[in-house]
Amino acid sequence: MSEKLPSKPGGKDIAAFVAEARSLAAVGSGRADSARLIIGIDATQSREATWDLASGLQMQMFEAAASHGGLCVQLVYFRGLDECRASRWHDQARPLVDAMERVRCRAGHTQIARVLRHALRERTSGKVAALVLIGDACEEEADEVVGLAGQLAMVSVPVFAFHEGPDPGARALFQEIARVTRGAFHRFDHSAPRALADALRAVAVYASGGDEALQRLAAQEGGAFRQIASQVGR
Repeated sequence: MSEKLPSKPGGKDIAAFVAEARSLAAVGSGRADSARLIIGIDATQSREATWDLASGLQMQMFEAAASHGGLCVQLVYFRGLDECRASRWHDQARPLVDAMERVRCRAGHTQIARVLRHALRERTSGKVAALVLIGDACEEEADEVVGLAGQLAMVSVPVFAFHEGPDPGARALFQEIARVTRGAFHRFDHSAPRALADALRAVAVYASGGDEALQRLAAQEGGAFRQIASQVGR
């Protein structure tokens, strides 16, 4: 079961949103037993190989988080011309994997702004430890996307932006989203699944155990873990 996300922002005026955002940013950083992590994935046609890969990595991600208090994950995907949906929150890997396996990639345009707006809405109802964004392109206005990233920064939601492919414009925008939100950027190739697996494990550990847990993992494992840990919160 998934919920279709609205294509346009709600009716709140900017001043009201900023006031609400500032009040939410003041909420304490204490973590619930299961931290909440949103994974936003581009499911347009060019992403098919990585979609299947990411489906198979979810179990590892939950296992990595288990020793730090667990993880509650919501899948958000977009495809086609106007389809952007969010799953229910899952605290077990199997239902999330099943949800991903039911989705097939479909040609269309990117809808990254809708994913960022959704993360903002979810933040108003509770703590969101982080947002993962996986994609290879951005066909939207950069100013709008970066502006939404700024709003996520105001409510302490870092974005872990994972970019695939040769598009330099999209890569630069993903880097900027990560920088603005004090998250992390990581470049990967679906032909090297270990890189994406390590990146997702790093985010799971950060979301469930915080920066200290991620830094410990980076010191032990190096590689992608260290590369991501060196960026978070900077």
